[in-house]
Amino acid sequence: MLYRRFGRTELQMPVFSCGGMRYQFKWQDVPESEIPAKNQANLEATINKAVEVGINHIETARGYGTSEMQLGRILPKFPREKLIVQTKVGPLEDAKEFRKTFDKSLKYLQLDYVDLLGLHGINTPELLHYSIRPGGCLDVVRQLQAEGKVRFVGFSTHGPTDVIVKTIKTNQFDYVNLHWYYINQWNWPAIEAATLHDMGVFIISPSNKGGLLYQAPQKLVNLCAPLSPMVFNDLFCLSNPQVHTLSLGAAKPEDFDEHLKTLDLIDRASEILPPILARLEAEAIATLGEDWVKTWHHNLPTLDKTPGEINIRVILWLWNLAMAYDLVDYGKMRYNLLGNGDHWFPGNKSDRLNELDLHQCLTRSPHADKIPRILQKAHQLLGGEQVKRLSQQ
Repeated sequence: MLYRRFGRTELQMPVFSCGGMRYQFKWQDVPESEIPAKNQANLEATINKAVEVGINHIETARGYGTSEMQLGRILPKFPREKLIVQTKVGPLEDAKEFRKTFDKSLKYLQLDYVDLLGLHGINTPELLHYSIRPGGCLDVVRQLQAEGKVRFVGFSTHGPTDVIVKTIKTNQFDYVNLHWYYINQWNWPAIEAATLHDMGVFIISPSNKGGLLYQAPQKLVNLCAPLSPMVFNDLFCLSNPQVHTLSLGAAKPEDFDEHLKTLDLIDRASEILPPILARLEAEAIATLGEDWVKTWHHNLPTLDKTPGEINIRVILWLWNLAMAYDLVDYGKMRYNLLGNGDHWFPGNKSDRLNELDLHQCLTRSPHADKIPRILQKAHQLLGGEQVKRLSQQ
């Protein structure tokens, strides 16, 4: 395993983390007696495999249902100083409730302290306000630190880049969990801001949200050869020293195996990546046209300026990925969250175009004439049954 300094925490963080949202029994709390022995055995085997290969960062959240409770059966069996344990609690308007929620997390984990506590989902200015205002959640965290129950504080986010950067610039957080990978590089300015503040940088779900890469379409497999799409994406992320760790979200012990192939390649990333990156770009241009590939995102309206709050930027992005790389299943998964993703995935689908006039909001786009047609085609290709976030299931 390779390790990187996790910003000002000074923790030696493995470049892969064992994320805790795919191996638990349920997304809701249940009595411990209801957790099947087979499920618990699989979780414990997964944690044992992680530690065996040097992945000593175990990451979970109060919002991950039985994950904390199940981890609490195995984590105390390891020497505490050998583990880096992170949990996350969503910011709440009532700071006392935030404290109660954290206390429940710590009780389930059966630990005296966590190394990292993340405020889970600072996705909007309002949630940032709940976090940093006097008497808010961050004041509770400072008290927890004084009590020795939390070592370092960070935040996780699915929010827009400007909210992430604003949160980083408060200089109140030691690390950030955010999305950034090959198919979605929008948050690079946030990573740069985190680097300036010497914060740890943790990449959320690069294999799942980064394109369902564990079931990648054959076209993407061919374009990424000789690497698998998963290893290519890992190497793309880790070739940047500003990135410290990638969450693997293992569901079973074998899920680490493909990722581990990346470790021997990191020193040669500068020779391995350029041919693959060139092929991916060339295919996008051949499929979509160079002008579109380089300018489709220019001057798109924000959600609050778009009739029906259609998330034009996200829909066009998903359309591009489906067309260029056959990421249709991924596009369907993300597209059908729109209208049902709350602040985690805001905005609506393009299913009401015949009722809305987008002309005014698109006047500054160089592709104003073609965008409505593409939005219509995207809905025809990607539309389907409404999808819920995993934590809502």
